[in-house]
Amino acid sequence: MAIQRSFSIRNLVQSLRTASSSFKIADYRGYTSQAVSSLQVASQPSAYSDDEYADVDWDKLGFGLTPADYMYVMRCSKDQNFKRGRLSRYGNIELSPSAGVLNYGQAIYEGTKANRTEDGRILLFRPEQNAARMRHGAERMCMPSPSIEQFVDAVKETVFANKRWVPPPGKGSLYIRPLLLGSGPILGLAPAPEYTFVIYASPVGNYFKEGTAPLNLYIDEEFVRASPGGAGGVKTITNYAPVLKAIAGAKNRGFSDVLYLDAVNKKYLEEVSSCNIFIVKGNVISTPAANGTILGGITRKSIIEIARDHGYQVEERRTPVDELVDADEVFCTGTAVGVARVGSITYQNRRIEFKSEGRLVSQELYSTLVGLQTGRIEDKKGWTVEIH
Repeated sequence: MAIQRSFSIRNLVQSLRTASSSFKIADYRGYTSQAVSSLQVASQPSAYSDDEYADVDWDKLGFGLTPADYMYVMRCSKDQNFKRGRLSRYGNIELSPSAGVLNYGQAIYEGTKANRTEDGRILLFRPEQNAARMRHGAERMCMPSPSIEQFVDAVKETVFANKRWVPPPGKGSLYIRPLLLGSGPILGLAPAPEYTFVIYASPVGNYFKEGTAPLNLYIDEEFVRASPGGAGGVKTITNYAPVLKAIAGAKNRGFSDVLYLDAVNKKYLEEVSSCNIFIVKGNVISTPAANGTILGGITRKSIIEIARDHGYQVEERRTPVDELVDADEVFCTGTAVGVARVGSITYQNRRIEFKSEGRLVSQELYSTLVGLQTGRIEDKKGWTVEIH
Protein backbone atom coordinates (compact mmCIF):
# COMPACT_ATOMS: atom_id res chain seq x y z
CA MET A 1 0.00 0.00 0.00
CA ALA A 2 2.83 2.42 0.92
CA ILE A 3 4.60 1.57 -2.35
CA GLN A 4 1.45 2.22 -4.37
CA ARG A 5 0.86 5.55 -2.59
CA SER A 6 4.45 6.67 -3.17
CA PHE A 7 4.22 5.69 -6.85
CA SER A 8 0.94 7.55 -7.33
CA ILE A 9 2.29 10.72 -5.70
CA ARG A 10 5.36 10.62 -7.93
CA ASN A 11 3.17 10.22 -11.02
CA LEU A 12 0.95 13.10 -9.95
CA VAL A 13 3.88 15.42 -9.28
CA GLN A 14 5.42 14.53 -12.63
CA SER A 15 2.18 15.25 -14.45
CA LEU A 16 1.89 18.62 -12.73
CA ARG A 17 5.45 19.52 -13.60
CA THR A 18 4.95 18.79 -17.28
CA ALA A 19 1.59 20.54 -17.56
CA SER A 20 1.64 23.75 -19.58
CA SER A 21 -1.94 24.99 -19.61
CA SER A 22 -4.09 26.82 -17.08
CA PHE A 23 -6.78 24.84 -15.35
CA LYS A 24 -9.51 25.25 -12.79
CA ILE A 25 -9.97 22.90 -9.85
CA ALA A 26 -13.27 21.81 -8.34
CA ASP A 27 -15.55 24.69 -9.22
CA TYR A 28 -18.55 24.67 -6.98
CA ARG A 29 -22.01 26.16 -7.07
CA GLY A 30 -23.36 27.47 -3.81
CA TYR A 31 -26.70 29.25 -3.57
CA THR A 32 -26.45 30.67 -7.09
CA SER A 33 -25.97 29.02 -10.46
CA GLN A 34 -22.58 30.65 -10.91
CA ALA A 35 -19.26 29.29 -9.72
CA VAL A 36 -18.76 31.88 -7.01
CA SER A 37 -15.70 30.28 -5.43
CA SER A 38 -13.03 28.47 -7.38
CA LEU A 39 -9.32 27.96 -7.38
CA GLN A 40 -7.56 29.01 -10.57
CA VAL A 41 -3.99 27.87 -10.97
CA ALA A 42 -1.54 28.39 -13.80
CA SER A 43 0.86 25.48 -14.31
CA GLN A 44 4.27 26.09 -15.79
CA PRO A 45 6.66 23.47 -17.16
CA SER A 46 9.53 22.55 -14.88
CA ALA A 47 13.00 21.39 -15.83
CA TYR A 48 14.47 20.34 -12.49
CA SER A 49 15.08 16.85 -11.22
CA ASP A 50 13.63 15.33 -8.05
CA ASP A 51 17.02 15.54 -6.32
CA GLU A 52 17.67 19.19 -7.12
CA TYR A 53 17.35 21.91 -4.46
CA ALA A 54 15.27 25.01 -5.19
CA ASP A 55 17.21 28.16 -6.07
CA VAL A 56 17.28 29.63 -2.56
CA ASP A 57 20.07 31.24 -0.53
CA TRP A 58 19.70 28.84 2.39
CA ASP A 59 22.09 30.88 4.57
CA LYS A 60 19.74 33.89 4.51
CA LEU A 61 16.42 32.25 5.34
CA GLY A 62 14.19 34.20 7.70
CA PHE A 63 10.52 33.66 8.47
CA GLY A 64 9.20 35.17 5.27
CA LEU A 65 7.00 33.75 2.54
CA THR A 66 8.83 31.95 -0.26
CA PRO A 67 6.05 29.85 -1.80
CA ALA A 68 6.97 26.30 -2.74
CA ASP A 69 5.78 24.91 -6.07
CA TYR A 70 2.62 23.06 -5.09
CA MET A 71 -0.35 23.35 -2.80
CA TYR A 72 -3.11 20.92 -1.86
CA VAL A 73 -6.84 21.69 -2.16
CA MET A 74 -9.89 19.81 -0.92
CA ARG A 75 -13.51 20.97 -0.61
CA CYS A 76 -16.81 19.90 0.89
CA SER A 77 -20.28 21.30 1.49
CA LYS A 78 -21.85 21.94 4.87
CA ASP A 79 -23.01 18.76 6.65
CA GLN A 80 -20.93 16.59 4.32
CA ASN A 81 -17.50 14.96 4.57
CA PHE A 82 -14.35 15.93 2.76
CA LYS A 83 -13.43 13.76 -0.21
CA ARG A 84 -9.98 13.28 -1.66
CA GLY A 85 -8.33 16.53 -2.74
CA ARG A 86 -5.56 17.15 -5.22
CA LEU A 87 -2.25 18.91 -5.68
CA SER A 88 -1.96 21.93 -7.94
CA ARG A 89 0.57 24.61 -8.68
CA TYR A 90 0.69 27.30 -5.97
CA GLY A 91 -1.68 30.11 -6.91
CA ASN A 92 -4.35 32.50 -5.75
CA ILE A 93 -7.71 31.44 -4.37
CA GLU A 94 -10.77 33.21 -5.78
CA LEU A 95 -13.50 33.83 -3.20
CA SER A 96 -16.94 35.38 -3.28
CA PRO A 97 -17.11 38.73 -1.43
CA SER A 98 -19.77 37.05 0.73
CA ALA A 99 -17.54 34.10 1.73
CA GLY A 100 -17.90 33.20 5.39
CA VAL A 101 -14.19 33.61 6.04
CA LEU A 102 -14.19 37.19 4.69
CA ASN A 103 -17.32 38.34 6.49
CA TYR A 104 -17.27 36.44 9.78
CA GLY A 105 -13.74 35.10 10.14
CA GLN A 106 -14.81 31.45 9.99
CA ALA A 107 -11.41 29.82 9.53
CA ILE A 108 -8.71 27.97 11.44
CA TYR A 109 -5.17 27.05 10.53
CA GLU A 110 -2.29 24.85 11.56
CA GLY A 111 1.48 24.98 11.31
CA THR A 112 3.97 22.14 11.12
CA LYS A 113 7.42 21.57 9.65
CA ALA A 114 9.39 19.11 7.56
CA ASN A 115 13.12 18.69 8.17
CA ARG A 116 15.87 17.07 6.15
CA THR A 117 18.20 14.62 7.91
CA GLU A 118 21.93 14.28 7.39
CA ASP A 119 21.34 11.12 5.36
CA GLY A 120 18.81 12.84 3.10
CA ARG A 121 15.52 11.64 4.59
CA ILE A 122 12.61 14.06 5.09
CA LEU A 123 10.75 13.91 8.40
CA LEU A 124 7.48 15.36 9.66
CA PHE A 125 6.95 15.86 13.38
CA ARG A 126 3.71 14.66 14.98
CA PRO A 127 1.37 15.71 12.13
CA GLU A 128 -1.47 13.68 13.62
CA GLN A 129 -1.45 16.10 16.56
CA ASN A 130 -2.02 19.01 14.17
CA ALA A 131 -4.84 17.04 12.58
CA ALA A 132 -6.49 16.40 15.95
CA ARG A 133 -6.13 20.06 16.96
CA MET A 134 -7.72 21.18 13.68
CA ARG A 135 -10.65 18.85 14.26
CA HIS A 136 -11.08 20.26 17.77
CA GLY A 137 -10.95 23.82 16.44
CA ALA A 138 -13.32 23.05 13.59
CA GLU A 139 -15.92 21.76 16.05
CA ARG A 140 -15.67 25.01 18.02
CA MET A 141 -16.05 27.07 14.82
CA CYS A 142 -18.97 24.98 13.43
CA MET A 143 -16.97 23.65 10.48
CA PRO A 144 -16.51 20.20 8.96
CA SER A 145 -12.89 19.10 8.95
CA PRO A 146 -10.72 16.49 7.26
CA SER A 147 -10.24 13.24 9.12
CA ILE A 148 -6.90 12.72 10.82
CA GLU A 149 -5.88 10.33 8.04
CA GLN A 150 -6.93 12.79 5.31
CA PHE A 151 -5.03 15.61 7.00
CA VAL A 152 -1.81 13.61 7.44
CA ASP A 153 -1.95 12.18 3.91
CA ALA A 154 -2.48 15.66 2.46
CA VAL A 155 0.50 17.04 4.39
CA LYS A 156 2.65 14.13 3.21
CA GLU A 157 1.65 14.65 -0.42
CA THR A 158 2.33 18.39 -0.19
CA VAL A 159 5.78 17.88 1.31
CA PHE A 160 6.71 15.16 -1.19
CA ALA A 161 5.71 17.40 -4.10
CA ASN A 162 7.77 20.27 -2.63
CA LYS A 163 10.74 18.26 -1.39
CA ARG A 164 13.26 20.40 -3.29
CA TRP A 165 12.17 23.26 -1.02
CA VAL A 166 13.11 21.40 2.17
CA PRO A 167 16.34 23.16 3.24
CA PRO A 168 19.62 21.27 3.60
CA PRO A 169 20.32 19.88 7.09
CA GLY A 170 20.88 22.67 9.60
CA LYS A 171 19.71 25.43 7.25
CA GLY A 172 16.04 25.62 8.24
CA SER A 173 12.77 23.79 7.69
CA LEU A 174 9.90 23.60 5.24
CA TYR A 175 7.02 25.28 7.05
CA ILE A 176 3.65 23.76 6.16
CA ARG A 177 0.47 25.80 6.59
CA PRO A 178 -2.87 23.92 6.46
CA LEU A 179 -5.93 26.19 6.31
CA LEU A 180 -9.61 25.40 6.74
CA LEU A 181 -11.81 28.17 5.36
CA GLY A 182 -15.52 28.91 5.30
CA SER A 183 -15.35 29.59 1.56
CA GLY A 184 -19.05 29.44 0.67
CA PRO A 185 -21.18 32.60 0.31
CA ILE A 186 -23.31 33.67 3.26
CA LEU A 187 -25.03 36.95 4.17
CA GLY A 188 -26.58 36.35 7.57
CA LEU A 189 -24.48 35.27 10.53
CA ALA A 190 -24.38 31.49 10.11
CA PRO A 191 -21.93 28.74 9.13
CA ALA A 192 -20.81 28.94 5.51
CA PRO A 193 -22.39 26.50 3.01
CA GLU A 194 -19.02 25.27 1.70
CA TYR A 195 -15.51 24.73 3.10
CA THR A 196 -12.07 24.64 1.54
CA PHE A 197 -9.02 22.91 2.99
CA VAL A 198 -5.73 24.23 1.61
CA ILE A 199 -2.10 23.43 2.37
CA TYR A 200 0.82 25.50 1.13
CA ALA A 201 4.47 25.49 2.14
CA SER A 202 7.47 27.80 2.43
CA PRO A 203 11.10 27.25 3.51
CA VAL A 204 11.87 29.19 6.70
CA GLY A 205 14.64 29.99 9.14
CA ASN A 206 14.36 31.71 12.53
CA TYR A 207 10.99 33.25 13.42
CA PHE A 208 12.31 36.21 15.41
CA LYS A 209 14.63 38.77 13.84
CA GLU A 210 16.92 38.28 16.83
CA GLY A 211 17.71 34.83 15.44
CA THR A 212 18.94 32.71 18.33
CA ALA A 213 19.62 35.71 20.60
CA PRO A 214 17.56 35.99 23.81
CA LEU A 215 14.13 37.60 23.47
CA ASN A 216 13.03 40.70 25.34
CA LEU A 217 9.32 40.52 26.10
CA TYR A 218 6.87 43.17 27.26
CA ILE A 219 3.79 42.57 29.41
CA ASP A 220 1.01 44.77 28.03
CA GLU A 221 -1.72 45.34 30.63
CA GLU A 222 -3.98 47.18 28.20
CA PHE A 223 -4.58 44.35 25.75
CA VAL A 224 -5.59 40.73 26.35
CA ARG A 225 -5.26 37.87 23.90
CA ALA A 226 -8.29 35.82 24.95
CA SER A 227 -11.04 35.66 27.57
CA PRO A 228 -12.90 32.80 29.28
CA GLY A 229 -15.62 31.35 27.09
CA GLY A 230 -13.97 32.66 23.93
CA ALA A 231 -11.91 30.87 21.31
CA GLY A 232 -8.41 31.39 22.71
CA GLY A 233 -7.87 27.66 23.01
CA VAL A 234 -8.30 26.94 19.29
CA LYS A 235 -6.22 28.12 16.35
CA THR A 236 -8.82 30.36 14.74
CA ILE A 237 -7.61 33.23 12.56
CA THR A 238 -9.62 35.63 14.72
CA ASN A 239 -7.13 35.20 17.58
CA TYR A 240 -4.25 36.75 15.69
CA ALA A 241 -5.17 40.05 14.01
CA PRO A 242 -6.30 41.57 17.36
CA VAL A 243 -2.78 41.23 18.80
CA LEU A 244 -1.11 43.11 15.95
CA LYS A 245 -1.60 46.49 17.62
CA ALA A 246 -0.01 45.29 20.85
CA ILE A 247 2.91 43.72 18.96
CA ALA A 248 3.50 46.89 16.93
CA GLY A 249 3.57 49.00 20.08
CA ALA A 250 6.03 46.66 21.78
CA LYS A 251 8.34 46.46 18.77
CA ASN A 252 8.35 50.23 18.41
CA ARG A 253 9.76 50.31 21.93
CA GLY A 254 12.46 47.78 21.12
CA PHE A 255 10.84 44.59 22.46
CA SER A 256 10.63 41.26 20.66
CA ASP A 257 6.99 40.45 21.45
CA VAL A 258 4.18 40.74 24.00
CA LEU A 259 3.43 38.43 26.92
CA TYR A 260 -0.27 38.58 27.82
CA LEU A 261 -1.99 38.29 31.18
CA ASP A 262 -5.37 36.73 31.90
CA ALA A 263 -8.40 38.85 31.03
CA VAL A 264 -10.16 38.58 34.41
CA ASN A 265 -7.56 39.22 37.11
CA LYS A 266 -4.70 40.64 35.02
CA LYS A 267 -2.22 38.80 37.21
CA TYR A 268 -1.73 35.36 35.68
CA LEU A 269 0.53 34.62 32.73
CA GLU A 270 -1.17 33.33 29.58
CA GLU A 271 1.02 33.21 26.46
CA VAL A 272 3.05 35.24 24.00
CA SER A 273 1.40 36.38 20.74
CA SER A 274 2.28 33.22 18.84
CA CYS A 275 3.90 30.87 21.35
CA ASN A 276 3.62 29.35 24.82
CA ILE A 277 5.69 30.41 27.85
CA PHE A 278 7.68 28.35 30.38
CA ILE A 279 9.33 29.36 33.68
CA VAL A 280 12.24 27.47 35.23
CA LYS A 281 13.05 27.52 38.94
CA GLY A 282 15.56 24.90 40.02
CA ASN A 283 14.32 21.52 38.87
CA VAL A 284 10.74 22.74 38.41
CA ILE A 285 9.39 23.92 35.06
CA SER A 286 6.03 25.71 35.13
CA THR A 287 3.75 26.65 32.26
CA PRO A 288 0.21 28.07 32.24
CA ALA A 289 -2.42 25.36 31.94
CA ALA A 290 -4.19 25.11 28.59
CA ASN A 291 -7.61 25.83 30.12
CA GLY A 292 -9.53 27.29 27.19
CA THR A 293 -7.84 30.67 26.82
CA ILE A 294 -4.41 29.24 25.97
CA LEU A 295 -3.60 27.31 22.81
CA GLY A 296 -2.37 23.80 23.49
CA GLY A 297 0.80 23.95 21.42
CA ILE A 298 2.23 20.75 19.95
CA THR A 299 5.78 21.92 20.64
CA ARG A 300 4.59 22.78 24.17
CA LYS A 301 3.20 19.28 24.60
CA SER A 302 6.41 17.72 23.27
CA ILE A 303 8.68 19.83 25.48
CA ILE A 304 6.64 18.89 28.56
CA GLU A 305 7.16 15.20 27.82
CA ILE A 306 10.84 15.65 26.97
CA ALA A 307 11.40 17.64 30.18
CA ARG A 308 9.83 14.89 32.28
CA ASP A 309 12.01 12.33 30.48
CA HIS A 310 15.02 14.43 31.51
CA GLY A 311 13.98 14.31 35.15
CA TYR A 312 12.39 17.74 35.53
CA GLN A 313 9.19 18.30 37.46
CA VAL A 314 6.71 19.98 35.11
CA GLU A 315 3.69 21.84 36.44
CA GLU A 316 0.78 22.94 34.25
CA ARG A 317 -1.07 25.47 36.40
CA ARG A 318 -2.11 29.08 36.85
CA THR A 319 1.14 31.00 36.95
CA PRO A 320 1.14 34.37 38.74
CA VAL A 321 3.11 37.12 37.05
CA ASP A 322 4.90 37.73 40.37
CA GLU A 323 6.73 34.41 39.96
CA LEU A 324 8.84 35.96 37.22
CA VAL A 325 10.90 37.78 39.84
CA ASP A 326 12.30 34.53 41.23
CA ALA A 327 12.61 32.60 37.96
CA ASP A 328 16.01 31.28 36.93
CA GLU A 329 15.12 30.97 33.28
CA VAL A 330 12.21 31.67 30.93
CA PHE A 331 11.63 30.32 27.42
CA CYS A 332 8.97 30.17 24.72
CA THR A 333 7.87 27.27 22.54
CA GLY A 334 5.98 26.97 19.26
CA THR A 335 6.18 25.38 15.84
CA ALA A 336 7.42 28.59 14.26
CA VAL A 337 9.76 29.66 17.08
CA GLY A 338 10.97 26.22 18.21
CA VAL A 339 12.37 26.84 21.68
CA ALA A 340 13.41 30.46 22.23
CA ARG A 341 15.15 31.65 25.41
CA VAL A 342 13.98 34.87 27.03
CA GLY A 343 16.57 37.34 28.27
CA SER A 344 14.21 39.79 29.93
CA ILE A 345 10.55 40.63 30.59
CA THR A 346 9.45 44.19 31.29
CA TYR A 347 6.42 44.58 33.55
CA GLN A 348 5.10 47.84 35.01
CA ASN A 349 8.29 49.64 33.97
CA ARG A 350 10.47 47.05 35.70
CA ARG A 351 12.87 44.97 33.62
CA ILE A 352 13.34 41.43 34.99
CA GLU A 353 16.34 39.59 33.60
CA PHE A 354 16.90 35.85 33.37
CA LYS A 355 19.77 33.51 32.79
CA SER A 356 20.40 33.25 29.05
CA GLU A 357 23.99 32.02 28.81
CA GLY A 358 25.89 28.94 29.95
CA ARG A 359 24.11 25.68 30.70
CA LEU A 360 20.45 26.31 30.03
CA VAL A 361 17.45 24.07 30.57
CA SER A 362 15.88 25.50 27.42
CA GLN A 363 18.94 24.57 25.36
CA GLU A 364 18.99 21.06 26.79
CA LEU A 365 15.34 20.51 25.87
CA TYR A 366 15.73 22.21 22.50
CA SER A 367 18.66 20.00 21.56
CA THR A 368 16.59 16.90 22.24
CA LEU A 369 13.59 18.25 20.35
CA VAL A 370 15.62 19.18 17.27
CA GLY A 371 17.53 15.92 17.49
CA LEU A 372 14.26 14.03 17.20
CA GLN A 373 12.91 16.28 14.46
CA THR A 374 16.04 15.92 12.32
CA GLY A 375 16.81 12.26 12.93
CA ARG A 376 19.98 12.81 14.97
CA ILE A 377 18.32 11.16 17.97
CA GLU A 378 16.54 7.84 17.61
CA ASP A 379 12.78 8.35 17.78
CA LYS A 380 11.51 5.84 20.33
CA LYS A 381 8.22 7.72 20.76
CA GLY A 382 6.89 7.35 17.22
CA TRP A 383 6.73 11.12 16.79
CA THR A 384 8.34 11.42 13.36
CA VAL A 385 6.86 10.44 10.02
CA GLU A 386 9.19 9.85 7.09
CA ILE A 387 8.17 11.09 3.64
CA HIS A 388 8.66 8.49 0.89
